[in-house]
Amino acid sequence: MALFINRARLGLFVASINWRRYALFLWVLILFSFAPPPAKKGLRTKNVIIVVIDGPRYSETWGTNPGIIPQMASRMKPRGVFFSNFYNNAFTYTNSGHVALTTGINQPIDNFEAELPQQPSIFQIWRKATGKPATAAWLITSKDKLHILANTQNPEWKDQFQPSMDCGISGPGSGYRADSLTLVAAKRILTQHKPNLVLINFMEPDGFAHAANWENYLRGIARDDKYVGELYDFLQKNKAYRNSTTLLITNDHGRHLDGIDGGFVDHGDDCEGCRHISLLALGPDFKRGRTLTETYTLTDVPSTVAHLLEFPLEQSQGKVIQGLFKRW
Repeated sequence: MALFINRARLGLFVASINWRRYALFLWVLILFSFAPPPAKKGLRTKNVIIVVIDGPRYSETWGTNPGIIPQMASRMKPRGVFFSNFYNNAFTYTNSGHVALTTGINQPIDNFEAELPQQPSIFQIWRKATGKPATAAWLITSKDKLHILANTQNPEWKDQFQPSMDCGISGPGSGYRADSLTLVAAKRILTQHKPNLVLINFMEPDGFAHAANWENYLRGIARDDKYVGELYDFLQKNKAYRNSTTLLITNDHGRHLDGIDGGFVDHGDDCEGCRHISLLALGPDFKRGRTLTETYTLTDVPSTVAHLLEFPLEQSQGKVIQGLFKRW
């Protein structure tokens, strides 16, 4: 009888243990069904630098490959991904093009006054998401008017989480500076502050074209190609950036085709010359030596940056460029 009771108690004890295990399993299942998705793993990018060469026409850059851009076309392209059908598909002006690059939104914006973007930039959203200081994000631009990219009209974000700025000769209203000096400023800031998110604007092709100086327009493109090559070499040698930095080289707009409103001198409509721009992407998470022929646009860049640095960008009209990545 005692043996029977002991066996019965043992059976109840085992059943109790099994029930507890089952209950624990159910609890874990419920917990993970409501948990956020796990963070992306395997991305090596810790820093993103966007270089905007302002206003060259595709026909004078990649359309004559390697032509006057040997650094990008011959030396850097085999190490990254080139986009042959990359476009500004909206407003082909400097401020609007840069706003699309930094907010993911195509919007018309005054190209000559200090009108702010409607929504916050990737700099502001990234800083809020990470808690990083202003010196971790920078705007380094030859054009002083691009200080507008640091702020927004949105009252929930205005004057908050702004990046640091080095724009124009000495800030808003000071005028444009030579691209060679912008490169010097970029190297100094990268060395001193080691920022994680940076936009650099080189303006000379656009400036000389507006002055109707064809020779200097071409010279500006060639110089900026040289400066991009120097920047790339700097990043490869610097311990803070080597093997952990994505470099995206693009344009804000092109220029009119010949025979349209003065040709190369101006821009601003939906002609192929104004819309067709370029993107060259180099980074530790990207495939190498590829040319993507699918059509992408400026608003896809901030979406891809957000994916690389793992912060939310729900406002973007663009998409992550999946074809870039080794492990997608």
